[in-house]
Amino acid sequence: MLIISKIPIIFDNHLHLRRDGRFIEAVKDFIKAGGTHFVLCQLPMTYLVIKNKNYNACYQETLKIKEEIKSKTDIKVFVTVGPYPVDYLKLKKKFGRIETIQIMKKGMDLAADLCEEGLCIAIGEIGRPHFPIEEQELDDSNEILFYGMKKAKDAGVPVVLHTESTTPGQCKELSEMGKKAGLIPQKIVKHYSPPLIHKSENFGLMPSVLASEKNIFTAIKKGTRFMMETDYIDDPCRPGAVLGPKTVPRKTIELIEKEIISEKQILKIHKENPEKTYGICLDR
Repeated sequence: MLIISKIPIIFDNHLHLRRDGRFIEAVKDFIKAGGTHFVLCQLPMTYLVIKNKNYNACYQETLKIKEEIKSKTDIKVFVTVGPYPVDYLKLKKKFGRIETIQIMKKGMDLAADLCEEGLCIAIGEIGRPHFPIEEQELDDSNEILFYGMKKAKDAGVPVVLHTESTTPGQCKELSEMGKKAGLIPQKIVKHYSPPLIHKSENFGLMPSVLASEKNIFTAIKKGTRFMMETDYIDDPCRPGAVLGPKTVPRKTIELIEKEIISEKQILKIHKENPEKTYGICLDR
């Protein structure tokens, strides 16, 4: 408990919750382990998009989940929403390419509106499916992503990217795409990132590093310009996937206990980097 009390902020940058999962209990686990703030990233709800032909219902459900968490705990929660990239494939089967692109672009418009209203801090996770797709599907996904980047730039917020496995070459591509959209690399958060910490590896993107032991120990040897995430998906069929809600607090405390990292470095990762990236203020 002494270690926990010495760390004012422990921030999980990417976590999903669902009502049929552990939901509030998962949040309580995060708090009990020492967590203080997290980003609630919208869970894919493709069935709602198909039903309504728009993203409003799934965005509103995510915001309702945030309010329920706030009513039952004292945790600080921030929200990101956006058209999940894999939605494209399911929507295309139902509505065809052209209408799918329109639906997803309108989803970007709505996400940007919610950011401008102060209800969300970023558009995401958006990007491309994380598995091989056809060339036309890739082109369409890039068109939707580029549109989302432009909307984020106009709204003054970052994008949170979901893509195929991250490499330096891909980071360069995404950084250049963002610049064309008017979005500086600092405002492009690479979700599910390996420890590509040096700017020669990430081309200025903000890495949100999956908090496995190997990733974090490698990342901290390179520097402190990254955030930590679990990508917890709260799936009853896959308990603890991708990483459990206790992971970021436990890993952070372990780094302090083993004297691998200083309190100053912890503040850089858990407070200064999120504040600079999202334009938010993290306090207790």
